[in-house]
Amino acid sequence: MTAIGILGSEGRMGRAIAAVATDLGATVAGGVDAGGDPLALAKASDVLVDFTAPGALEANLAAACEGGTPIVVGTTGLTAQHHALIDNAAARIAVLQTSTTSLGITLLARLVADAAEKLGPDWDIEIVEAHHRHKVDAPSGTALLLGEAAAEGRGAPLGDLKVVDRAGLIGARAEGTIGFASIRGGSIAGDHQVILAGSGERLELIHRAESREIFARGAVRAALWLAGQPAGRYAMAEVLGL
Repeated sequence: MTAIGILGSEGRMGRAIAAVATDLGATVAGGVDAGGDPLALAKASDVLVDFTAPGALEANLAAACEGGTPIVVGTTGLTAQHHALIDNAAARIAVLQTSTTSLGITLLARLVADAAEKLGPDWDIEIVEAHHRHKVDAPSGTALLLGEAAAEGRGAPLGDLKVVDRAGLIGARAEGTIGFASIRGGSIAGDHQVILAGSGERLELIHRAESREIFARGAVRAALWLAGQPAGRYAMAEVLGL
């Protein structure tokens, strides 16, 4: 059985991964949290799963590289510098980086890209996401992933199309832009709605996470898949063969 090492084992995702690993054909090699030794865990594991914080990523990637251990990076809120570190690590080991491990969201992103491409820029795209009160980033990493998919369908960088705050804006909606709205409250596990609004008709693509377990199951599935891959940078779409 594939032995998974959990970076951030005492966090909500870390505990959820440990709870479902055995059901999916994996074992838990152990876990590390702040102040622990990620290198020792890397050497004891067939694959690592990282749900810590951006500030811990550099050390975790270094440990994975030194141990020759593939790593799934599910930490969100990453900067361009973090992505450069991931690119460097991917030259030595297999790295799968994703803002969501949900298999449903992974498929939804493909549907969004196809819809944006086929319907064209005269269909307005709005992305609405809702999460629990403790979530620290907005828009969510998953909302941005869906925005990237929509922008890909339109053949433009998301940075050229993204609108995240309309407060104080005056005038009509700019054609081709992609709007984002964030809701925070209670214990919402994660809802994402992509609205494509045309003249006289509207298409809504919705994913609702009913529990954190779906992300844990997706993370374990990603880890099992990644354990057999050569060095390189991978995404969740490849786990599903998309």
